[in-house]
Amino acid sequence: MSAPVLAVRHLTKYFPCGTLGKSQQVHALEDASFELRPGQIIALVGESGSGKSTTARLIARLLPPTKGEIILHDQDVLKTEPRAVSLSYRSQVQMIFQDPFGSLNGVKTIGYHLERPLLLHRRIKDRRELQEKVHDLLAIVGLTPPAEMARKYPYQLSGGQRQRVALARALAVDPKVILADEPISMLDVSIRMGVLNLLAQLKEERGLAYLYITHDIASARYLADQTIVMYAGYMVEGAASDELMQEPAHPYTQLLLSAVPNPHAHERRTIEARGEVPSLVDPPPGCPFAARCPQVKSICHEVMPGITHLNDHHWTRCHLYEGEGNWQRST
Repeated sequence: MSAPVLAVRHLTKYFPCGTLGKSQQVHALEDASFELRPGQIIALVGESGSGKSTTARLIARLLPPTKGEIILHDQDVLKTEPRAVSLSYRSQVQMIFQDPFGSLNGVKTIGYHLERPLLLHRRIKDRRELQEKVHDLLAIVGLTPPAEMARKYPYQLSGGQRQRVALARALAVDPKVILADEPISMLDVSIRMGVLNLLAQLKEERGLAYLYITHDIASARYLADQTIVMYAGYMVEGAASDELMQEPAHPYTQLLLSAVPNPHAHERRTIEARGEVPSLVDPPPGCPFAARCPQVKSICHEVMPGITHLNDHHWTRCHLYEGEGNWQRST
């Protein structure tokens, strides 16, 4: 396997909160670790508040982590660039936001949005080359004729077209990693597949690595090589996408999949949700899913489970699988 282009290790984020005289923290992300390789797509799935977008924003250096490491090409960027983020890092790690209209300046043309990164990162020599590069980027993402599209404003485009502009802007600096935060959630169902296919095509052509964040488990299975499930700030299960969808191990993953419409629903036992998500300000001890888990054990309320490797490519964080067979447990 190729070496990771980006890795995060034990990434953690707490947000300060509370009233005067009482300092508290929101435990938004706890001990997240994974690796992204060239030409690989990893999907993060889970309900709102599970820490998916926080993970992406930490990697994009839009937020400072509480602790952990972000390693790009074997360099811990939090140590080499503890405060200011260099143009070199920005050129290698780009982010696509959920709302394409909100991420574009409504009073600037599409051409302007694509010119800015090229100028800031000094990727062109003269005005002619700048125009040619802008037109090339528009053609790459399927916005034609490019000369006409470059003169338009964001409000003159559809949601799918605006998201393609956002992708073209990210591609302008030849990144190695793209963080796609719910890139299709605000698009019409009829045009979502086109954007997903474009992401997959660019992965193959350019060897890009994606972190794909979504609520849509079906799109994760379609697009991602690997899927990681998050709950209450923790990564609770990860596997190859097909394996995770077909053989979910963690009770929360099983709950998520049971809620997905399925024409063969009689083949899968429906799991009813119970209880509520635990407080992230004062999280209880033990597993965060314990209060909702239909298979809960007494230890689940007391001790946070470590990671159990079910096989070389499938792991889960659950007491149900500890100490059985040849599974390997790590903390």
